[in-house]
Amino acid sequence: MSRPARPRRRRDAARTVAYHVLRAVTADGAYANLELARQRSRLSAADAAFETELVAGTCRAMGTYDRVIERASGRRLGTLQPAVLDVLRLGTHQLLAMRVPAHAALATSVDLAALEVGERVAGLVNAVLRRVAAHDDQAWLDLLGADEDELGRLALTRSHPRWIVEAWSRVLPAAELDAALAANNVAPVPTLVVRPGLADVAELDGVPARWSPYGAHREGDPGAVPAVAEGRAGVQDEGSQLVALALARAEAPEGPWLDLCAGPGGKSALLAGLARQDGTRLVAAELQEHRARLVADNLRAYPEPNRPVTIVADGTRPAWVEGSFARVLADVPCTGLGALRRRPESRWRRQPSDLPGLTALQRSLLATAITSVRPDGVVAYVTCSPHPDETSAVVADAEGVTVLDAPALLPEVPDAAAGPFVQLWPHRHGTDAMFLALLRRDPIG
Repeated sequence: MSRPARPRRRRDAARTVAYHVLRAVTADGAYANLELARQRSRLSAADAAFETELVAGTCRAMGTYDRVIERASGRRLGTLQPAVLDVLRLGTHQLLAMRVPAHAALATSVDLAALEVGERVAGLVNAVLRRVAAHDDQAWLDLLGADEDELGRLALTRSHPRWIVEAWSRVLPAAELDAALAANNVAPVPTLVVRPGLADVAELDGVPARWSPYGAHREGDPGAVPAVAEGRAGVQDEGSQLVALALARAEAPEGPWLDLCAGPGGKSALLAGLARQDGTRLVAAELQEHRARLVADNLRAYPEPNRPVTIVADGTRPAWVEGSFARVLADVPCTGLGALRRRPESRWRRQPSDLPGLTALQRSLLATAITSVRPDGVVAYVTCSPHPDETSAVVADAEGVTVLDAPALLPEVPDAAAGPFVQLWPHRHGTDAMFLALLRRDPIG
């Protein structure tokens, strides 16, 4: 007896690339936005747009989709082969959140699984996704949220881990929480920034930023802008521009400025130009050598005099004499919960257990920043996270400083005051959720 003919499988270019990008994200810890940019050249413009939505949307809603897949398969995620799980995630996003006909999402997912993983898994993928397709997105949310409390349903609906929702609920009015989480699910328009003194905003060929005098919003490839290609401008969220601007506006003694944790160099490049306008120079310190090279590249267009200096140095073990600087930026490593719009996968990577190690490092770096600035000098403590454990709680432990009124230095930005601190939000300001505290070092003795 002859064996049944093997199904003829069709390879879809956009879905294949999306699968490889997602595998890089889930298996190798890659950043989705960087991996998308790296692989996008393999596709046509239309396929690249489809792939971007498929990958970004899947990464954004991964935790919710995993619960759908568990319910539809009747199996715990750990019993599914990781490569198969990624195919199911991509298929689930097409079925529940994209305008892809169910038959097309099913057929292409089964073909993808057979070609990339093996024919043996095709039946499983087909069966699970057919069960997923039995309900629309809202029906699945209703089903999975039936036994959840209000925060649990919100976490499920807005595709955030519950611990993040709980953290944000500590610092936002209850009426704004849903809007804040929803804003994390909308990819931002790229924002560009000029290097002060090297380029004008008009050269960016975009819509001027709302508050930063150095920024503009522009769709498309930033590298196509001559000023960016030449290093006279770069890519930087408006929130990052504003915290650097606030530090430059604070009254401080004369002397050089320090960027304590400079990599990859976006804030350094803006601060360097502002320092030059103040008649001084910036020193940009970065622990990791490869990131220090990125900083140096961001600063490459600045000429003498007062050309910025890049050094490889550990911010917890300063390589300079105490009190060497007039202003210090401490943009410390953090959970990155304020940049979930741009890195959708990071919400599922971070865990509450990450916080103790990070907050200990943040306190150490802030202490270095304070001793690095001369008396009456100013430290800007910055995080790209609104989590209170990384923001106000760290500042509360700082010694030998007076907290300044940071919102007063950004009077043009509405609804940014959190007491004496600045807290920006995607849903209010269209920026990353940047936190800023400005601290003046007290006189010694």
